[in-house]
Amino acid sequence: MVPEAGRWQIRWWRNAPEAQRRTVRFVAVSAVAGLVVATGAVLAAGPWDSGQRKAERARAAAAPRAGGEHHAGHVISAAPPVLAPLGGAGAAGGQEPTRDGLAATLEPLLTASALGPERSASVFDAATGQKLYGSGSDTAYTPASTIKLATATAALAALGPEHRIETAVVREGEGIVLVGGGDPTLTVQSQKGDGPRFASLAELADATVRALKGRGVSHTTLGYDASRYSGPAMHPIGPNENLAPVSALMVDEGRMDDSDHGPAERTAEPAADAARKFAAMLRERGVAVDGDPAEARAGAGAQRVASVASAPLSALVERALTNSDNDIAEALARQTALASGASADFEGAAKAATAGLTKLGLPMAGVHLADGSGLDRTDQASADFLAELLARAADPRRPELRPVLTGLPVAGFTGTLKERYSGDDGAARGVVRAKTGTLTGVNTLAGTVVDASGRLLTFAFMTSGTTDPDGAQRALDRLATGVAGCGCH
Repeated sequence: MVPEAGRWQIRWWRNAPEAQRRTVRFVAVSAVAGLVVATGAVLAAGPWDSGQRKAERARAAAAPRAGGEHHAGHVISAAPPVLAPLGGAGAAGGQEPTRDGLAATLEPLLTASALGPERSASVFDAATGQKLYGSGSDTAYTPASTIKLATATAALAALGPEHRIETAVVREGEGIVLVGGGDPTLTVQSQKGDGPRFASLAELADATVRALKGRGVSHTTLGYDASRYSGPAMHPIGPNENLAPVSALMVDEGRMDDSDHGPAERTAEPAADAARKFAAMLRERGVAVDGDPAEARAGAGAQRVASVASAPLSALVERALTNSDNDIAEALARQTALASGASADFEGAAKAATAGLTKLGLPMAGVHLADGSGLDRTDQASADFLAELLARAADPRRPELRPVLTGLPVAGFTGTLKERYSGDDGAARGVVRAKTGTLTGVNTLAGTVVDASGRLLTFAFMTSGTTDPDGAQRALDRLATGVAGCGCH
């Protein structure tokens, strides 16, 4: 029988607004190394709170509870949360580590041969934003997928966490045009569970058919417009199972199967493929479509027929970081370009993101953005840049950047860290949250960790020239585990 507190939590979860459900992540409770790890602890105050309420709830989340209870609409785990609040009053925890203390822990680990000939490290205090330790930390290296942290930060700063990307159908002449806004998560798949709800092509077809039949239209032509993005659609690496051609109109990231993340066969024509699927849905619903869909341009005065909107940008950021989703990352980069008035192509997106990150006051020396996903080896970033960026995302004065932290994979539990942190590194499960980065010869890790004093730190570890990717990953995990287990005073 579910106790009353549990029944209250279930009722609250079912009725809460989507933004609050994303923030209150009581996902799982697991016993690890003799500790009860509450991976679903209240991590952060939501954007609907005032600054004072954020501070109050951060303190409440940080305080151990003897029993489960609810407070001001938030669920507080009965177990002491291992993950500290992501910024705010609770992030300070205990005594701040010293440089000498961190050096004593990290420098022996940095000598691991698996890290290759070039390696760097940076650690910041999330509560103060101050750098605590660095080793080669101002040298720029290829960041691989950790550059997604920069992409996500720039997008959130430019557009805000509640921004949604629209896909529309408009009336053009005697026919209709499917107009892409740049949402790669537009889906033809059924959606289940309590995760973010993505825009549905079937629901767009339903609304379109209702509108057309309401006007007495049962026969039409269909065009498709992907002109919102410009420049080459193909990434410089060429056709790849990790990324579809970048298009303002696509469904399910151009995947040719029913997968929702990871490598997959991709269509070479995402916009045309989306339009063909939409045409089939219209026919199934009783509206005849003449011939095959053709490329078209929707005029400025075209009459809107129907539209659907993506999940909020915060949810797209979280998905991009947790699963290291290249398609979403490239879409975020182009949305940043559009918001900034730049050309929505690789070059314009890079310029817009660079300008936004510079405006945030981040250390941009040596930073070079070539794409949004990190697949381009000409991307460059320093460990200081990545660690300070994460500290900035924890700043309670920048709540719009919080999804950069809540989207980080959790060691041993989610995303690209789900299968890592076992054996000797098992004590860091649930404590380390980090974005991974892997290319041939490149291994990186950047994220947050709660140290033995309960203080929230941000870190970045970068390597170049590695020849043993598995060994390099283990060495990086040991560095993060070292920080987690060290008071370092």
